Amino acid sequence: MANTDVLAVPAPNWTRFTLAHPAAAELPDDIVFGACIPTESELKLIGDMSGKRVLELGCGAGHNAIRLARAGAKVIAIDASADQLALARAAAEEADVKVELHHGHLHELAWLRADGIDMALSAYGLASVTDLPRVLRQVHRVLRQEAPLVLSLPHPAIEMVAAGAADPLRIRRTWFDHSPRPWTAQGASGTDHPRTIAEVFTALTRNNYRVDTIAEPEASHDRGPASSFADVMRWIPPTVIIRGRKQGN
Repeated sequence: MANTDVLAVPAPNWTRFTLAHPAAAELPDDIVFGACIPTESELKLIGDMSGKRVLELGCGAGHNAIRLARAGAKVIAIDASADQLALARAAAEEADVKVELHHGHLHELAWLRADGIDMALSAYGLASVTDLPRVLRQVHRVLRQEAPLVLSLPHPAIEMVAAGAADPLRIRRTWFDHSPRPWTAQGASGTDHPRTIAEVFTALTRNNYRVDTIAEPEASHDRGPASSFADVMRWIPPTVIIRGRKQGN
């Protein structure tokens, strides 16, 4: 099957919920890992972050960063899009919370001192990186011992289909297809680099993380926003969430 057959079908907006404005206003008032799936209050992957230093990788327009700041965390957020950071800055000002925002690639963390971060979070932000191990090494350096990295990605099963197509369950790419997948959503655009769950697990363990959680939550149309739900989600998990903890130095 030609890759052009896949790329001709736009990725639906729900795959890029962190692009936030105005869609983020419809998201749950909680930390979210993906559209229409359980949030932190149900999954309990992060825990109490009050007074803790938290790094968000790929913060988009700031939905999770603001929720973490409201929970008492000292939030440092980085994103490669200046436009998204401008939205995040405006949203933080409107919410009257302090979020330290940085513009740059997610592997560029030399400005952070080692062993100074209590938790790292990335909701879909790592989907666009070409060199995942490089990012994981930098995050490992800045995390405290046993501190968690919680990341979510488009589930590799959902990458095989085109949720916005007339026949969304038709397989358009193989599980093992690593070719880049461009997307557009709400005026923004980017490129995913699909990876299997096994590849992400291996990248984490080889870079000295102990993986203690892999979740494939079921999506539901009543978890909202309603416009983010695609019928294919009844059959295929849209998001995979993995938590790893820093080991060694």
